[in-house]
Amino acid sequence: MENSETTLEAATRETREEALAEVTVDNLYTIIHVPHIDQVHMFYRATLTSESFGAGEESLETRLFALEDIPWDELSFPTVRRTLELYLEDVQNEHFPVHVDDIRYRMKPSGQ
Repeated sequence: MENSETTLEAATRETREEALAEVTVDNLYTIIHVPHIDQVHMFYRATLTSESFGAGEESLETRLFALEDIPWDELSFPTVRRTLELYLEDVQNEHFPVHVDDIRYRMKPSGQ
């Protein structure tokens, strides 16, 4: 987030910067705590407002996938994977609540 920016504004800006896409944000969808790196990731559900998109300066490539074609092994972040897993469950239930979750990694003891 930038100074004086809301999370909704940040989500819209990040989508524009990373995927060159314009969206209408529907609602907050996941809040995932990642304490081992002192971060909280927030994802919003959104609707593309045009068919135009591409790779921004911070992205190598962008593509749209049907749900059954998601390239699970190529996802960049565990928080993205967890959000997509929740979304697949919610599509089946036709209900999209806000999810709050944690991703924790256990540190191996030194010398192992």
